[in-house]
Amino acid sequence: MGLKSKYTAHIAVAASAVAISLAAWAATALTDTEAAAQAAGAQGQTKDPASRPPPVSKVRMPQGIAHAAEAGGKAVNITIDDGPDPQWTPKVLRVLKENDVKAVFCMVGPRAKEFPDLVRQIVADGHRLCDHTMSHDTTMDKKSVAYQRQQILDAKKMIEDAAGGAPVEYYRAPGGAFTPDSRRIAAEAGMRPLGWNVDTKDFEKPGTSAIVGTVKNELSNGPTILFHDGGGDRVQTVEALEQVLPWLKEQGHPFSFPVRTAP
Repeated sequence: MGLKSKYTAHIAVAASAVAISLAAWAATALTDTEAAAQAAGAQGQTKDPASRPPPVSKVRMPQGIAHAAEAGGKAVNITIDDGPDPQWTPKVLRVLKENDVKAVFCMVGPRAKEFPDLVRQIVADGHRLCDHTMSHDTTMDKKSVAYQRQQILDAKKMIEDAAGGAPVEYYRAPGGAFTPDSRRIAAEAGMRPLGWNVDTKDFEKPGTSAIVGTVKNELSNGPTILFHDGGGDRVQTVEALEQVLPWLKEQGHPFSFPVRTAP
């Protein structure tokens, strides 16, 4: 064998040895990484849910409170709070279906757990889900971050379970009691904080005509309108929706969902 051939063979043997070493190192690193991931997962499963970090959304969700409509223009958003309720939610769903309108239902966690069939019907009808906390505490903005996290994330889990895994796309603080922390917790869990522009105050039972009048008089404030299907007798709400939804169509307002990431 000539000098050149011996040199070439020597280089090939050395390269082969390096390749084998790299492969062994990669296998060891992968094993170590997998072991670390499994250990971290096992550790996370033992923690209290309120102490775990919120699941990270694949989409970077804005923390700002949404009001605008996805469709833009003259579009409006119908939002329904405090349910589901076995007496009133089916009636609200009926009116929405009769008018071919989709809405956002902001649910209290234990109510969703108690009435999963209603939650699934809401999803089946094409509406979207919103987290309205565990106990509808309108003073939660004065409570600890740990308390806010528990209220938000536990409710989200209950609603998702009741819905059969359908996503909870928004978070609405009870009484508008948002904080920078609650907005961050919701956004990191994939939920856009959701406000409103028109508060019909239907929960005060002011009369059907008063509810309708509020919508007509305050719609210039913005597109997101707040109604309730839970928290008491909602006959006035149902009657108001029967009048308001056709009127909005007559005025040239299409129906949309609130923005999540961009108009």
